[in-house]
This record gives sequence, structure tokens and C-alpha cells, in this order.
Amino acid sequence: MTELLEVYKCEKCGNVVKIAHAGDGELVCCGVPMVRMEEKTADVGKEKHVPVLEKVEGGVKVKVGDVPHPMEEKHYIEWIEVRKGRKLYVHKLNPGDAPEAVFPIDDVNAKARIYCNIHGLWTNRK
Repeated sequence: MTELLEVYKCEKCGNVVKIAHAGDGELVCCGVPMVRMEEKTADVGKEKHVPVLEKVEGGVKVKVGDVPHPMEEKHYIEWIEVRKGRKLYVHKLNPGDAPEAVFPIDDVNAKARIYCNIHGLWTNRK
């Protein structure tokens, strides 16, 4: 059984899906069940992943880590999202982009998540 906004990954081909509508079925890709990604909240190692929110003009800026995350061809942040109530904002990133985004909300305590193509799913709070 899936839950709204869970993230799953195919360990064979790398497809990543986010649940837009929860259901009872099993997610399968490439003939094998997809793996539900756990939201991590504590950085380990030199790369920093936990989203940091700060108030800026026009909303809230979400930075990936207190030290900027690498944004290289083989290692980068694919997306940043912020959830406030029933609203979900997602900003897609590419290698070479700054690992940050501004969202039109006024709450620095909102839940933010990021997805690193190497290290997976991270959040500022569960």
C-alpha cells in the first residue's frame, strides 16, 4: 500500500516516482518491486543534504545543506520541494544549477525535501 507523496525508486533502471494518488497495489518497474525511499534527516560525510530554509523577499529560500551541495554531471540535486498545508511546490534542478530555490510561502518551518541522484531523499523534518 502506498501513501501520498512517498518516493519510490527502481533499483534496476533508476526510475523515480512520487505518489500522487495512494493505492493498494505494488509498484513494479523492470519486473521487480520498486523500493520506497526513506527520508533522511542527518548528514554524514562531507556532502550536505539536509534542506535549510531562510526567509527572503518574496518567500522562503531552500538551500541544500549548510555548505552548498555539488551540482556535477554525475552527482547533483534533482529537485527541491516544499510542502505547506495542502500546497506542494517543486523546483527541478540540473547539473550546474545552484542547489537552492525560492518558494512563495512565508513559513521557514515548512517541510522541505530534496532528492540527490546518488544519496537519495532528504528532509528538514519528518
